[in-house]
Formats: sequence, C-alpha cells, structure tokens
Amino acid sequence: MKHERIGARATDDAATDSGHARHSSAGLILGSIGVVFGDIGTSPLYALRESLSHSVKADMLTEEAVIGAISLLIWALLFTVTLKYVLFLMRADNRGEGGTLSLMALAESSVGGRSAAIFLLGVAGAALFSGDAIITPAISVLSAVEGLELVTHRFSDYVVPITLVILISLFWVQSHGTARVASFFGPIMVAFFAAIGGLGAMHIADAPQVLTAFDPRSGVSFLLEHGWLGFAVLGSVFLGVTGAEALYADMGHFGRFPIQAAWLCFVLPALLLNYLGQGALMLSRPETVANPFFLLAPDWALLPLVLLATAATVIASQAVITGAFSIVRQAIQLGLLPRLDITHTSAMQEGQIYISRVNRLLLLGVLLLVIAFRSSSALASAYGIAVTGTMVVTTALAFVVVRYHWKWPLWTSLLVIASFLAIDGAFLTANLLKIVDGGWVPVALGGCSMIVIWTWVRGTRLLNEKTHRDSIPIMELIPMLEKSKPMRAPGTAIFLTNDPNIAPASLMHNIKHNKVLHEQVLLLCVRTENCPRVPVGKRFEIERLSSDFAVATLHFGFMESPRAPAALALMRKAGFQYDVMTTSFFVGRRTVKESPSSEMPPWQDKLYVSLTKQASSAPDFFAIPPDRVVELGAQVTI
Repeated sequence: MKHERIGARATDDAATDSGHARHSSAGLILGSIGVVFGDIGTSPLYALRESLSHSVKADMLTEEAVIGAISLLIWALLFTVTLKYVLFLMRADNRGEGGTLSLMALAESSVGGRSAAIFLLGVAGAALFSGDAIITPAISVLSAVEGLELVTHRFSDYVVPITLVILISLFWVQSHGTARVASFFGPIMVAFFAAIGGLGAMHIADAPQVLTAFDPRSGVSFLLEHGWLGFAVLGSVFLGVTGAEALYADMGHFGRFPIQAAWLCFVLPALLLNYLGQGALMLSRPETVANPFFLLAPDWALLPLVLLATAATVIASQAVITGAFSIVRQAIQLGLLPRLDITHTSAMQEGQIYISRVNRLLLLGVLLLVIAFRSSSALASAYGIAVTGTMVVTTALAFVVVRYHWKWPLWTSLLVIASFLAIDGAFLTANLLKIVDGGWVPVALGGCSMIVIWTWVRGTRLLNEKTHRDSIPIMELIPMLEKSKPMRAPGTAIFLTNDPNIAPASLMHNIKHNKVLHEQVLLLCVRTENCPRVPVGKRFEIERLSSDFAVATLHFGFMESPRAPAALALMRKAGFQYDVMTTSFFVGRRTVKESPSSEMPPWQDKLYVSLTKQASSAPDFFAIPPDRVVELGAQVTI
C-alpha cells in the first residue's frame, strides 16, 4: 500500500508538472503571437496591393499577373521565413538569444575573438534596423487608418491627422511601460489572424484557380517573362516578409518552440489564406485592386475590421519600438554607443525598458515620414531596402556560425548559405529600384547610424589609448604608496575603471588633491561578455593585489543591465569584507574637448564630443546610490 501511495503521488506530480508545462507553452505561444508576428502579420494590408500596383500602372493586370504575384508571396513566406528563419536560423542561437548583434557575438566567439569583418557586418545590420524601426510604425498605422476611406469618403482628409494622433499616443505611453496592455496583445492578434484567415478562405471559391499559385512555376515564369515589371513586382513582394527578422530577434523572449509552433500552426496558414482570398477577389472583381484587404469584408464588418487592423498595427509598432530599445541597449553594452539613461518600466521583466532619447528620435522620424509621404502606398517605396540589407548581413554571419561553430564541411556550408544569399540578393537588388522613389530614406538613416557607431568606437579607442599612455601601472603605484605612506581614511573606497591594470584617474586625483588613501581600495571593472546573460555564479572575479588593494571584475551579458550594487552584494556574501555604510564610490568624469591634433577629422571630432555630452554618468548607468558617489573630473583631448 505504501508503494502504491508513493506511486500515485508521483503520477499526480508528473501530471501536474505536465499540466504546468502545457500551460506555460500555451502562454508563450499566445505571447509570441501578440509580440513577434505583428510586423509580418500586418503585411497583408498593403503587400499584395503594392505588388500588383506595378501591373496596374503598366495596364497588365491579368490573371497571370495576379497568380504570379501571389505565388511569389507564398514562396517568399515558405522559403525565406519558414525555411530560413523559423527552421534554420533559430538553431543559430546565442544561449537562447537571437538577432543581429547576438549572431555577431556568436560568430566572433566561433572564430576565437573580434574580427573586423564580422564586427562591421554586425554594426551594419544593427544600423539598418534603425531604418526599419522608423518606417514600420508609419506604414502600418497609415495602411490601417486608410481603411476608413472605404467606410465613408468623409474620412479622407482625416487619415493623416488620425494616424499622427495614434502614433503620438503610442510613443507617449512608452515611458509608462507596456506590461499592463501587453496582456491584451496576444488575444487581439489571435482575433486578427483568425479574422484575416477566415475572410480569405471565404473568397477563395470566387476564383478557385488562384490555388495554382502554390505551383512555384507560376511566380518564376511571371518573373522571367516580364523583365523589369517582374523585377519591380519582386521588390514589392518583399513587403510580405518584412517582419522575418523579428521572429529571430525575439527568440530570447519566448523560446524557439513557441515561435515555431505559432508560425507553422496558426500564423502562416492565416497569411496564406488571406493572400489567396485577396487574389480570388481581384480575379472575380478587378476593381477591388485598389484595396483588396479591406474589401474582403462584407459591408457590415468593414468598420470592425478597420478597428481590429488598427489595433494590430499599433501592436506591431509597439513590438518594433521595444525591439529598437533592446538593440540600443545591446549596442551600449557592447561599446558601440555612449551610455544612455535606461529606465526599467517593469519590476518583473528585465526586457521592459525605456530609453527616452531613442523614443524621441523614433517619434520625430515617424511623424516626419507620415507628413512627408502621406499614404502607405508612397511609403511602400521607401520600405524594404533596410530589411533586405539586414537579411543579407544575417545570412553572411550565419555562414561563420555554420562553418566554425557547428563545424559543417565547407561545401555544405557554402551550398546552404549560397542558396539563402541568392534569394536575399535578388530581393535586395529588386528593392534597390526603389531608391529614387523614397528608398534612400532607410539607406540614409542606416548610414547615419553607422557613422555614429563608427565615430563612437573610433573616438573611444583613441581616448583609451591616450589615457593608457599617460597612466601609471597599478603594480608600480602600490610600492610607491607603501613608501610615501599617505594619510589613511577609514572604510573602503571603490574606484571604477575600464582597465584594472592601470591606476584610475580618479584614484590619482584623490591622492594628489585630497592627500588621502582609504584603508581598503577596490578597483572595480565591468566587462560585457559576448553572450546575452552571464550566470550568477560567474558574475565576479576578485584578485588581491596587496594587503589593502584588490581588483574585482564584474561580468554581464550584453542583454543585462549592469547593476553594480547587486554584484557587490554577491561578493559580500562570498566573503569580501566591506561595510556598505562606510564605502565610497570614486568615479572619474572626463570632459572631452576638441583638439587640432586629433587623429580624427574635425567633423568627426566634433561629433564624438557631442556624443560624449549625451552619455549618462557612470553612477546612473551602473545603478550606484548617488549619496555614496564622489566624482572627480578632468578635461581631456583625443
């Protein structure tokens, strides 16, 4: 009987654990539908319409053109999104994290250190993402609000103002956090995908021949037989897969399986049904080509569909904004950008952050795009180049991972990556045709971002080299202090430093001006590792240099917030003795001035100086209590 009771309890526990696992997986799948698929899920609002607009202008809106465009869309979803991202690239995770910078860090660790080529590819991908982050909210919300014109033409003059109000409200709420409303994202997007899939399925019977679009020969023959028209259509077809990078970048938030399950079982079928339904509607009623997405709905359902689509585009925009915050934080941690003030809007979720300067820049850019282009059709010409460029970068970095991390044979690596690059290259080339019509906008935005990153990295390197030349090695300073015997103050002094091998400027200034040295001196160095997160057990290393000097190195991942006090508390539990109430943090604040002898050109020198003025202070960035901080400033030139 005893064994039976234990067995029954074990069975019950297993059943409970299984139930929790199913509940957890279901929650993650629902969450991924609400966050990950917003961008690609709202593409049906404009992707097919813009793809066929070229045929309309050329007066060649034939059955072949409609089925050819849908075939290209279907196989772009199946090959680029499903095969490349969902099934292949999601295996190239950096300890569960995805995205360009995570892939760059993984590629660098695969080759044993920083590589200039890999570094430039990663920076280019991150810079191009900035263009996508500005265009996506503008085109998504505009395309949804334009549906009001079908309800009544009286709304035509109010489309842009309504769009501006929605976008301003969206960016305004960022500082308050999105944790409360995020719980509604999943159900709303489930309703949206169910609605667009159902509406599409209702209309397939209008022209059943649209199902021949599943034959890839339909798209390929249209592409090859129509020359420049086919090429222009290919550039617009890419609008249907613009959210593919989000599937990979958000892997760390939800995990590989929930995203794969949501895509394969729900989102992909809904998108395919909707595109097929739009095509069947246009084949049966060619006049609906002006806005086939909303005309799928019966008259009574048009306004509810517009409201649901608007909510979906707001959610898609929210996901892009959150992604921009995340990638900027990663860039800061990796030393690609100056330290900016990062606000955590949730006590429970590490990823819920807000960066005010980034939010203002995004809002300004989005509003300018809406005012300048005024319609989603006009914005479609500017959309795509940045995303295709990012995809090419991601595929190139994947080759390094496949070859050196997965240890695939060279010929296999080349074969797989070349097949992906061929498709990415075709999309990129087709999108380059849009440069004159507005495609220069994301290219210019990405170029500006790259210049800023290049300037910050170069200026910081030159400044650190100069500081290192003018500094004293710490192991030479300690014997000097033992001989000079400066006045000792009780307690512990912690000096923040970038290089634990040299004496920090704040330490030298304290000795020089205050003529005092604390009883215990700790040099604190914060390192960002080439991994998303560092286990708590590997958070710190301590090395004793003498009886009163020690060096502590704190290790954080590039997706973590470097909170120094929490790491010091771990050190204290591990045996490092210091009294929090008698500990002072000494921080050197450098004021950078322009120099006529700088190795950088004058314009870059000015830019670097302006960037240093935007940087937040070290105490704020490392979450050090302000009442325990002593700042010692100095003016330096590059």
